[in-house]
Amino acid sequence: MIGILIVAHAPLASALRECALHVFPDCASGVQALDIAPNASPEESLQLAKAAMAKLNTSEVLLLSDVFGATPSNIAQKLNDGIDTRLLAGVNLPMLLRSVCYRHETLDALASRAQTGGAQGIMPVGCTAPQIQTGTRHAPSYDDHQQ
Repeated sequence: MIGILIVAHAPLASALRECALHVFPDCASGVQALDIAPNASPEESLQLAKAAMAKLNTSEVLLLSDVFGATPSNIAQKLNDGIDTRLLAGVNLPMLLRSVCYRHETLDALASRAQTGGAQGIMPVGCTAPQIQTGTRHAPSYDDHQQ
């Protein structure tokens, strides 16, 4: 199985991992998170990232970072060799959940699915009227309440 390493500004990486574990509790060993603190040096952060990647104990890793060009993304880029790793910037929860679901596929297929999942998870949501619930009507003496 492909490992997933989230490298993001603190506390986003850990929060995303916790959300993924809420939905898929069995994925704990395959998903690691590294929160980059605002005062952490890039050298120290790179060492922590290498250690987090080693914890995955797998030969292939999907790297997910939050903002392209920011420190977490730059650190993840130093881990990305393009052979055994793929890096996607702009991580969001739909991207991560899609990644967890397809860890058994090839690294290229997983990266593609993750990117698609992230993009499909972004959509405009307009104001809507309350739902009209239809169904069987009760006896006239029954008070029908929505809760």
